[in-house]
Amino acid sequence: MNPVQRSSFGTALNRRSLFRYSALAGAALGGAGLLAACGDDSADAPGGTTDDGSKYGSVAVQLSWIKNIEFAGEYFADQRGYFKEAGFGSVNLIAGGAASTSVEAGLDTGKVWLGLSAPQTTAPAILEGLPAKIVATTFQKNPFCIVSSAGKPIRSPQEMKGRRIGVQDTNQLIFGALLAANGMQPGDVTIVPAQFDPTPLANGEVDGWVSYVTNEPITLAAKGFANANFLFADFNLPLVAETLTVKQSTIDSERDKLKAFLAAEIKGWKDAVADPAESARLAVEIYGKDQKLDIAEQTKEATAQNDLVVSADTKANGLLTMTEQLVEQNIAALRSAKIDIKADQLFDLSVLREVYAENPGLV
Repeated sequence: MNPVQRSSFGTALNRRSLFRYSALAGAALGGAGLLAACGDDSADAPGGTTDDGSKYGSVAVQLSWIKNIEFAGEYFADQRGYFKEAGFGSVNLIAGGAASTSVEAGLDTGKVWLGLSAPQTTAPAILEGLPAKIVATTFQKNPFCIVSSAGKPIRSPQEMKGRRIGVQDTNQLIFGALLAANGMQPGDVTIVPAQFDPTPLANGEVDGWVSYVTNEPITLAAKGFANANFLFADFNLPLVAETLTVKQSTIDSERDKLKAFLAAEIKGWKDAVADPAESARLAVEIYGKDQKLDIAEQTKEATAQNDLVVSADTKANGLLTMTEQLVEQNIAALRSAKIDIKADQLFDLSVLREVYAENPGLV
């Protein structure tokens, strides 16, 4: 079953949704289409070793969504041999998507060794008993935004007052958190139940649309709909995204293995940031070949994505890092979404700090 449906604007349905991270996403991994990747996607034990002679054997890594531009760093690390140099026989990149099990469920069942997720879904899983931690983050800002017409732009939460906002059912939680974080009530806006095709925005049926900044604004513009947007992260909801999450046992018992993986990831993402065009080619021609992605659109998305991956802090401290201030901001943002968790329950960045301390050239 193909996990993606396309809207009239070429946007992947469910692409922006918390549903992508939710354990309620449903069926267990097992569809051959979801497991398709470049290289070996055989059923090796996710955290185990193989007879391939490598130091760490094969591991399974679950992506948070289909194999598009979002995972360019992982593609580079695989294609350029960084994972193999780090001691892995193979790293099996498992596609996520609406039909896949969540990262948290995959970790819990042992189907995956590491997964890409988000604080707003990992935190509830931890509070419900999953022994897991976020050890790094790819996106310093989450990509959620409100996109609107350039002719009638909405540039802040306050400017949504009295306006009609299309909100997908699975994004109600984070939209409500945006309102609460900015001192607003649901009644301050007219929430219009929406699906994931932004055509109602282009048709003027709503004034704003919950979107991913790296997707709908680009695809809408490509279809001639000039637009404006603002990021949730710039208005008191600075949640990170594409977080690297592992079980506590991995941190405790496989620390060197995890450090080796993170070092390879950093190298991959440095290459991805430096070359959006090649990032797009890897997504379109190799890893996401079955998704029929558009090379021009993916290149634009890769360029836009760099603004989420790179920040002043990552320039100073290295990619995938989080400052203590950003950690605390995330904890506060989660409280806005009525998720009460302590920083040391959710994050363990000590492994990543060790990676940089031992490999200062990676910064």
